[in-house]
Amino acid sequence: MSTDTSATPSAPSGAPDRARIDDAVRRLVVSESRLSVDPQSISDSEPLNGPLLKVNSIGFLGMLIRLEEDLDVALPDDLFVGRSFTTVSDLADLVTAAVEGAR
Repeated sequence: MSTDTSATPSAPSGAPDRARIDDAVRRLVVSESRLSVDPQSISDSEPLNGPLLKVNSIGFLGMLIRLEEDLDVALPDDLFVGRSFTTVSDLADLVTAAVEGAR
């Protein structure tokens, strides 16, 4: 019996996939904003510092450290060059780029 391996490539063993990254980012932005809402209710396009989420620069740095620890991924400095982080998706994209760069 053979299995089809032509589907989308999977993350290396132990590496977080996009769904796990999105979940971790949402949990952290909700926690950092001190909200009592379901993290899954936060949209990808939600501003990090807007009417709902309140992530300041110090909180953002703390979230980066927690994401590195929670997802066991390094976020190298060069990933930050030329990027701006305004939405939940921007932050998840950064972590995804770090994971893909480590492959």
